[in-house]
Amino acid sequence: MVNDIFYIAFLPVILLFFLAGFISLDKILLTIVFFTPLSIQLNDLISEIPVNLYLPTEPLLLGVLVLFIFKILLDGKFDKRILLHPVSIAIYINIFWIFITAITSTMPIVSFKFLLSRLWFVAGMYFVATQVFKRNRNIERFIWLYIIPLLIVIIYTNVRLAGHGLDNQSASNWVVWPFFNDHTSYGAMLVMFLFPLFYFLTKKSNNLFLKSATSIVFAIFSFAIVLSYTRAAWLSLFAGIGLWILVKLKIKMKVVLFSGLVVILLFFVFQTRILNTLEGNESESSGRLSEHVESITNITSDASNTERINRWKCALRMFKEKPFFGWGPGTYKFQYAPFQVSQDRTIISTNFGTLGNAHSEYLGALSESGVVGMLSFMLVVFMAFRTGYRIYHQSNSKQIKELTLYIMLGLSTYFIHGFLNNFLDTDKASVPVWGFIAMLVAIDVYHKKTTIKTNKD
Repeated sequence: MVNDIFYIAFLPVILLFFLAGFISLDKILLTIVFFTPLSIQLNDLISEIPVNLYLPTEPLLLGVLVLFIFKILLDGKFDKRILLHPVSIAIYINIFWIFITAITSTMPIVSFKFLLSRLWFVAGMYFVATQVFKRNRNIERFIWLYIIPLLIVIIYTNVRLAGHGLDNQSASNWVVWPFFNDHTSYGAMLVMFLFPLFYFLTKKSNNLFLKSATSIVFAIFSFAIVLSYTRAAWLSLFAGIGLWILVKLKIKMKVVLFSGLVVILLFFVFQTRILNTLEGNESESSGRLSEHVESITNITSDASNTERINRWKCALRMFKEKPFFGWGPGTYKFQYAPFQVSQDRTIISTNFGTLGNAHSEYLGALSESGVVGMLSFMLVVFMAFRTGYRIYHQSNSKQIKELTLYIMLGLSTYFIHGFLNNFLDTDKASVPVWGFIAMLVAIDVYHKKTTIKTNKD
């Protein structure tokens, strides 16, 4: 106190955290999940700070990463079925390539910070989480511990929105602050958890209060998705419903993948005709729901859509210049400005490229880590869904099949949304995305032939 070193008061808290980590790491992890929707960026508290973190989640995840390394070194044990699982191997490949491209990066400090961030999300929300999910009750706890604080954010957001008018689409962009940067990531998380909520809603239960509460929460989430005015989230919701139909019709994954490739091929064959049709749409985003939906395909005058296309073209130009190693993980937002051309610039473009990322998980990886970076990321996605499909078709437990299906559908909404936006550099998306992947792997390894315990159990 004499020397004004007040932060030393955090030392007992840090020591208690490490003690709790060795005694009950699962509770630490679930606590992080609860605080994720409520976390706030350090930049919002201390402006112009060189290092930005989400508080309190990322410092806690860094601690979990350290504890995870200590436990591996001390115990020398970790379930080999998890370590050698196809999803884990895909993750190793992706992280290894991120490490390689961080070395060759145009901004090594930025890239190694990106690598460290990816490591603490994967260590905590994938590897440690698979062990937490050995107890199948923790799968449902994880989901509810994200949903409950997200309800708080929903109430906060819509009370603020009501003050400006519920049909005020422009206000929906910023009323989610400081918990979310904008309405797009907020909408993505709402849709992602809508499918697990539907699982809880349809699951057999004798608890009338829990059933009623779940129905109310589901209705609130559905209403909030509409008021988020997030068109990409709406598209991902409909795509998730389409995937649900394909799974229920027992269509094999090979057929789904082949159909997707055919659609992509047809787009390139008829792209001129398709683009001419889209350019005829002049509906712009607004508070009127019908116009907002119609504006999804407006690529001529809608600023949000045209700016997104500008970012995609910048990512492709960056890729062409550095196709193998890319510009370095996490560097797109610092490097894309010179790749803008005058005919692609929009009313919201900036000369210095200060408006964020590539608006695509896949093109972002392509520009930052080259073709191997994008393919290794897509391999993680493919292996996760392959695992989910396999569990659904092989498990003898109806409860396990249904739980797996709705986790997979929730995950699908994010990776479909990932064609239009990218949020895996934030805790809001990384915690549930890696957590859902861990759920699928844990179910595959530990619970595929078991049943979920009922409320009476």
